[in-house]
Amino acid sequence: MNDIRLTRRATLSALTLPWLVTGCSTPLPLGEKPITDASAAARLRDSAEAHGLSAYRTIADINIAYDGQWRPFVNGIQPEIVDAGYRGPSQERLLPAAGVVAQAYRGPQGTKQVFWQRARNAADAQGDVAVWLNGVRSEDAARQRASALVAEAYGLFLLGPLWLVGRELPTQTAGHATVDGRDCDVVDVWLAPGLGRSVLDRLSLYLDRTDQVMRRVRFTLEGFPSSQGAVAEVDTFEHERRFGVLWPMRSYERIAHPFTLPAHDWRITGLDVNRRYSVDALRGPTFTGSAATPAEPV
Repeated sequence: MNDIRLTRRATLSALTLPWLVTGCSTPLPLGEKPITDASAAARLRDSAEAHGLSAYRTIADINIAYDGQWRPFVNGIQPEIVDAGYRGPSQERLLPAAGVVAQAYRGPQGTKQVFWQRARNAADAQGDVAVWLNGVRSEDAARQRASALVAEAYGLFLLGPLWLVGRELPTQTAGHATVDGRDCDVVDVWLAPGLGRSVLDRLSLYLDRTDQVMRRVRFTLEGFPSSQGAVAEVDTFEHERRFGVLWPMRSYERIAHPFTLPAHDWRITGLDVNRRYSVDALRGPTFTGSAATPAEPV
């Protein structure tokens, strides 16, 4: 994978262009939620099956560790979302059936703990979010909202169609594209509730025509005020099947609109499943019980 090279002019534009852009200029306008296209829903279902849907449904909890690197300039554009002082290697825990993602970061300023539980319906998109910095509960509303967006998004990045199938979301076909030399069908999904505390986000999943694997997901960022109107995308690589599920062992994120900018590279460094702890083990300034053990190194 080649890094994107920024010219001086593009870099200066990235740092000075207002992030908030009008909805009509975005490549993923939200508009009215469409009636589901049956062929698009079937395509999404086929991809979920290829990712290991049957095995996924037997998984109670996912325990994962990440390490990665943020690219220059991104923190200057979206400091609340990056939260560079605390965003280092992480231990993360997912309870898919409960819509929970919990994250434990360690960065240059110490530890950051996030608990996020998705709202059950779009009419109440607030969900349940809590953030602790160095063990102290943060009441910063902007940090909570940004943390909710990031937590939900990382569930999507990790699980792709598995994170979406069965939620009866409006879905349509959107042509095809090539991702890293692989021919993909594009399926658009209107996600409600959206990522984090967003009422609605729109996603494009790029599904490999040969093996049905999600190679890219493009998404709006409506869950945080200063990122509304923006679009980002994540490419997935080096997939491995463990516990019957296909996992993207390496991922790469870029900003796609209103400008193009490399954002983040990361990889899975630990993974195990089915420790059988409850939501309460994740709802606090540290993981407790069996959730506290680091993810099994890979």
